[in-house]
Amino acid sequence: MSEAVTPTAAAIDAQLRAALVPTELEVIDESAAHAGHSGSNGLGFGTHFRVRIAAPGFQGLSRVARHRLVYDALQKFTDAGLHALAIEIKA
Repeated sequence: MSEAVTPTAAAIDAQLRAALVPTELEVIDESAAHAGHSGSNGLGFGTHFRVRIAAPGFQGLSRVARHRLVYDALQKFTDAGLHALAIEIKA
């Protein structure tokens, strides 16, 4: 089992860059907008993220398969408290 890593936009960005080598990537922490909602940690960061990504490895894959690649790359963050992930795949 991998060591837990605090979910931050910078850490998620670095992990996705290493795993998927994207041509475009934007990671936005939207946690503050979800304060008081399910999954919120009360800190205003680290639980709800939006990822906009384009990567050569997505070519020929279904939407579900593309999303699975992103989720798999970020599993250690899910284990560490990432509650919600909105994924926007760019063509």
